[in-house]
Order: sequence, then structure tokens, then C-alpha cells
Amino acid sequence: MGVLISTCAQGLIYAVLALGLFITFRILNFADMTAEGSLTLGGSVCAVLISNEVNPALSILIAALTGSLAGLITGILHTKLKIQAILSGILTMIALYSINIRIMGKANVSLLGKNTVFKIFKDNQISNFVVGFVICVVLLEILNLFFKTRLGLAIRATGDNEQMMRAQGANTDFKKILALMISNSMCAISGTLISQSQGYADINMGTGTIVIALASIVIGEAVIRKNLFLYKLIAVALGAITYRFIIFFVLNLGMNPSDLKLFTAIVAAILLALPNVQKVIQRSVKSVKN
Repeated sequence: MGVLISTCAQGLIYAVLALGLFITFRILNFADMTAEGSLTLGGSVCAVLISNEVNPALSILIAALTGSLAGLITGILHTKLKIQAILSGILTMIALYSINIRIMGKANVSLLGKNTVFKIFKDNQISNFVVGFVICVVLLEILNLFFKTRLGLAIRATGDNEQMMRAQGANTDFKKILALMISNSMCAISGTLISQSQGYADINMGTGTIVIALASIVIGEAVIRKNLFLYKLIAVALGAITYRFIIFFVLNLGMNPSDLKLFTAIVAAILLALPNVQKVIQRSVKSVKN
């Protein structure tokens, strides 16, 4: 039972990251590589603040703001300096590596013995689950309400058809930047939760997180196939939890932990390619019938 609760708790923490990537990857159609840097940025800022006796909840909010600044930089590089989307994210991600080292002053910061948001119950596993669940649900509902507003709908429309939005006189650059800021603030929040739950922030904690988030998104879309926006958000969260259970079962089957990133990359590649493979098969079947 404890293992199930712990796995769900990890899934909920990574669900926040997946929701952030969902904004850029699915809504904005923007391949944002900033996430790996902004997740570490959130974790490092939060760890340093908590180490200096700042309230853990306040540390999360400050870290979220710093994450949004990372998204702002990527957005400016792309929209104002006309650098390609993926290159903009890579440039910011590379810069954040040095910035995160500067913030922490070393490769990692320990939070052992420090007060965190997870220390509300005596049982750490229950605390991780309850806090992760509450934060995930709150953020999910905030995103659902925001993307139903006029501005939120405009961001979604920009992702669907940017040229049409420009033809109608909309400032698509602003909407892209705002979406990137929201996305990277979510990634930073996930970083704060990861660092607090594991008891330290590390300079390499963001490595491979984009693939994990993408796998979560695709798995969630396969589980829940509903067009309603709220269901899409719920699907992403459930996808992150499902992914953690897949990892749990794979490890129990004897897979070397060092092979997890390779396994995740393969799973994500298969799931991303599956819709196109299905279309090819359907076309082949139709051509044979005709």
C-alpha cells in the first residue's frame, strides 16, 4: 500500500511538469526546451530559500516567478529576435545551467532537517500524496479556468492558427510569451516539489524531464480521448501517474535504473509515432479494399 501511495505521489508531482509542457507542446505547438532548465531553476531557488529559513510555500511562489522569467526570455528570443522556437529554448536552457550553479553556489543543496511543505503529516508518503494531490488539482483548475477566458482562448487560437489571429489584429507575440511564462512557471513549481520531496536540489535534476512529460501527455491522451479541455488536462495528470506506475513495474521486472531514460525515450517515440503509423495502416487497408 505504501508503495502505491508513494508512486501516486511521484506521479502527481510530475503531473505539474506535464501540465506545463502541455501548454507549449499541445496548445501552442511550440517545442520548448526551456523546461529542463526552468525545472532545475525552480528546485534550486526553492532549496536556497528554504535553507535560509524562508517559508516553504512562499519559496514555491518565488520559484514560480523565476520560472516565468525563464519563459519570458525564451519568448523574447523567439518572437522579438526571430530565433527558431527549439533554438530559443535550447539557448535559455544552456544559460540556466550556469545561472542555477550561481544560485546554489555548488552542484547541489541539501534540505535535510529543513521545513518543507511535505512535513504536515508524520508519514512522509501520505504527506507527499496529499500535498501533491492538492497542488495538482488547484493548478489544474486554475489552468482550466484561465484557458476559458478571452485571453486563454486567444492563446489556444494562436496555437491553432497563428496567421488567422494576426489577420484579425491580435498580438500573437504577446500571447506566445505569456503561454511560455505560464508553462515554465509550472515546470519551476514541479522542480520545487521534486527538490522538497527528495530532500535536495541538484544541478542535473532537470535532465530528461521533457521526455518524461511528453510520455505522460501521450499516455494520458491514449487513456482519455475527450475533446473537452478539462478532460485533456485531467488526461495529462493521469498520464503522469500512469507513467510512474509503468516505471515502477519495469524496475520490479529487473531493469537497470540507469536504463530508465533510454526506456522512457523509446516509449515516448513509439507513442508519438503511433498515430501516424495507424493512419498509414488505415490508408493501406482502404487501398487494398478499393
